[in-house]
Amino acid sequence: MIKFAQPYFLILLLVPAAYLFFFYAKKFLRPAPMGYSDLKLLANPKPTYKTLLYRALPIIKAIALALAIIAVARPRSTFGQKQVYTEGIDIMLVLDISGSMRAEDFKPDNRLAVSKQVIRNFINGRQGDRIGLVAFSRQAFTQCPLTTDYQLLLQFLDKVDFGMVEDGTAIGLALATAANRLMTSDAKSKVIVLLTDGANNAGQIDPITAAKAIAALGIKVYTIGAGTEGMVDIPVMDPVFGKRYVRMQSDIDEDLLQKVAAMTGGQFFRAKNSEALKEIYDQISRMEKTKVEVKEYFEFNELYAGFLALGLLLFAGEVVLGSVLYRSLP
Repeated sequence: MIKFAQPYFLILLLVPAAYLFFFYAKKFLRPAPMGYSDLKLLANPKPTYKTLLYRALPIIKAIALALAIIAVARPRSTFGQKQVYTEGIDIMLVLDISGSMRAEDFKPDNRLAVSKQVIRNFINGRQGDRIGLVAFSRQAFTQCPLTTDYQLLLQFLDKVDFGMVEDGTAIGLALATAANRLMTSDAKSKVIVLLTDGANNAGQIDPITAAKAIAALGIKVYTIGAGTEGMVDIPVMDPVFGKRYVRMQSDIDEDLLQKVAAMTGGQFFRAKNSEALKEIYDQISRMEKTKVEVKEYFEFNELYAGFLALGLLLFAGEVVLGSVLYRSLP
């Protein structure tokens, strides 16, 4: 790649261009010095190489001047390299897949489908972080370990669905599973983002006990309570009547989720619709920013000498030809 150290000198290229314009304009506009009554003797004259070379003298002079101007602008080739330093964050996404996530109060779909799409957008908005995924209901399991391969992570996210394990809501076990993935992490910031729509009713680990252990590990937990308050419609498949809806009470344990977040230095969020859920993940993404530092190094190879030498050579050639071969008598 060629760059100029003093590019403002390039405006002087207008000088040789103006020289050629006025030279040929004057030549074609000035009247003939001698008139002829009959031009048959001069019809279709064949120019010799001396004639052609003579006509090219102004062009040679203009090119020589242009090369000298380019040399003054100091052209140089650049060889660069870029080093990117990232101070990434390790994030474990914890997603509730219990039966209550079938509730269709998050338009245009059920809670799980909308949550998966919001999480997908969250993942696509990150850069340089390691992200993993834990899914849970009565049991918790690592759907995808920490990775920077977001395409692979999204493939695992797409496969998350109801019925992967027995129904229930084991919040404490889910937190412990996610924390176990972050224990050996050397990242400066370690985060768990827990999304649930219920209360802890399964698992051998109490959520408060899990939160204490997580706080001791220096892991921050953001908790999200998803779903509307009161009664919600949950679809069920009836073997006789097909799809029908059952009314159930939405039982999010906000007090528990607030305590878990506060104990670990995180924050509790309440999402009552899909728009609020999206804004929550956007807010978490803004709070947990990855530090990216970019350093660029360039080496320069000066090229002006070649342009200057060629310009001087052409100028000297024009002077010699004009003084010797095309010398005019006074």
